Amino acid sequence: MKNNFLQEMQKRGYLNQCTNFDELSDICNKNPISGYIGFDCTASSLHVGSLLQIMILKLMQKHGHRPIVLLGGGTTLIGDPSGKDTTRKMLSNKEIKKNIDGIKKVFNKILDTSNKNTSPIFVNNAEWLTKLKYIDFLRDVGSHFTINKMLTFDSVKLRLDREQSLSYMEFNYMILQAYDFYELFKNNECILQIGGSDQWGNIVNGVDLIRRKLKKEAFGITSPLITLASGAKMGKTERGAIWLNKEELSPYDYWQFWRNTDDRDVKRFIYFFTDIEVSEAENIFKKEKNINNLKILLANEATKILHGEESAKKAAQTAKDTFEGGALAIGLPEINIKKEEIKKGIKILDLIANNKILSSKSEARRVIANKGFKMNDKVIDDEKKILQLKDFEKNILKLSYGKKKHYLIKIN
Repeated sequence: MKNNFLQEMQKRGYLNQCTNFDELSDICNKNPISGYIGFDCTASSLHVGSLLQIMILKLMQKHGHRPIVLLGGGTTLIGDPSGKDTTRKMLSNKEIKKNIDGIKKVFNKILDTSNKNTSPIFVNNAEWLTKLKYIDFLRDVGSHFTINKMLTFDSVKLRLDREQSLSYMEFNYMILQAYDFYELFKNNECILQIGGSDQWGNIVNGVDLIRRKLKKEAFGITSPLITLASGAKMGKTERGAIWLNKEELSPYDYWQFWRNTDDRDVKRFIYFFTDIEVSEAENIFKKEKNINNLKILLANEATKILHGEESAKKAAQTAKDTFEGGALAIGLPEINIKKEEIKKGIKILDLIANNKILSSKSEARRVIANKGFKMNDKVIDDEKKILQLKDFEKNILKLSYGKKKHYLIKIN
């Protein structure tokens, strides 16, 4: 490949498959292009599992290309069956709109909106999908798809192989995604669709539809699905998903997520999730042999991209004060309780479960039995412990779960 954008995609490990590397490379060398990635709007925030795709859009901007962010207000009404064992919960238009507003915040933080030539274009496929006339759509678009081919795609095949139900509504998802690409190609001069490797079949459908209806060439690229060295799913922890909106997950907790990266994943995550140049990263890896220093570098750089440099510095300092100095550091995640509640007494199990420190009281009991919780650095050895005013110093108490999770319990 002779194109800088595609070369850097490959060097960073972003590149899995492409419908036509050589032709796309030639086009990218001649003129800036527009490419899109679609995001379903099933929650008010994206989680870290979507971050690799956002970093690819950011890389497009770096090389002078314009990213298009497709927010699937229309397709979310149906739900992508890819990788799903069951039909997703149906959301209302009002819920989807609220989710779109929340998701947009992430893109406005990570992507550059100041350059008029590369600033992202936001589109909502509800604009065209909800206006389709069903019979016309079946004639004009559906006629280009065969059931034989659709049944071979993983999103369909895996559900059927497991004898799990797949609704006709979900079965149509791949046609709608292909139509999205067709609409963006026709109206936004978008020649490229990017997605995870599980989207390859859907992307190829779009390329084929454009070729059949418009007699023009479009392109598709997939990135590899991230698998952790530990075998766990990217972004899943004992507390749930690692959300990208700070309303769902504090900058400190986000920093800690990256700091706790498995040793075997650190180097490739620096390529994936930071802006450090590839050549610079290679030099750092040659010189720095302390894996913990690399983890701190990853945490600092990844947090800076999402939450800004000040938040990254504050999170790093909070961690240093907490773990090295043993201090009651400011900046730790806070749990606020009312004075009236603490006067009555709060069961430690209720505090842990209700604030999602752990998912259930039974799990909290198990951790307490294994000496896994501390209160102001002293082990909690009684699962029936009730928090009272006397446990607080200046209305603050530190609750620690293991060696790496700390919370400030504050009385309002």
